[in-house]
Amino acid sequence: MRSSDGHRFTADKLFETLENWDNLLKSRVHLIGCGGTALTLLGLKESTKDIDFIVPNPGEYDRLVRFLKGIGYQEAAGDLTHQDDPYFIYQLWRGKRVFTTELLDSPLETGKHIMIREYHRIYLGALNLVDLIITKMFRGTHVDVEDSVAAFSTGQVDPEELLDRYSETALYDLQPEKMMANFMVLVDKLASRQLVSQDFLRRVRSLL
Repeated sequence: MRSSDGHRFTADKLFETLENWDNLLKSRVHLIGCGGTALTLLGLKESTKDIDFIVPNPGEYDRLVRFLKGIGYQEAAGDLTHQDDPYFIYQLWRGKRVFTTELLDSPLETGKHIMIREYHRIYLGALNLVDLIITKMFRGTHVDVEDSVAAFSTGQVDPEELLDRYSETALYDLQPEKMMANFMVLVDKLASRQLVSQDFLRRVRSLL
């Protein structure tokens, strides 16, 4: 069961949940928000339907999953839910994979995430905006495009850096042409809103 529009996680609700986890955890864990979770943590969306975290350290991932199951979370089809909050879906991504995308670098490397909050045991960050856009556009749904526009609209994303990193990441995908076509959809949208130049638009088209 996926969460409905009436059941969404705000940043405050997420902080409250993580504080509860932190009080029970016995070991340290690094959580990097991705997808809509990252956008919510960064204040770019009011709320998120599902809660997505990258756990870059494999050992921390394994311990966290055991911990969550030990306090009543149940796993189904890769998702975790709790009977006290059955509408909220948690997805944990191990290492540097997000959805169907393998990131070039660990999100824990310098510059690859934005620090949000540090608890006693939990370190909470959000995926950097460039990699966030890449993971969104590799899926490429309408919502992903709009979320990517919102991330780009912050003025904190260098289009040249985004193009270089997106192109390199696409080389490792099973369908690199499709991934670049997805990127073209985003660039068209950005150009229509005058967020990138026509020259940039032409250069991206020339790569297809």
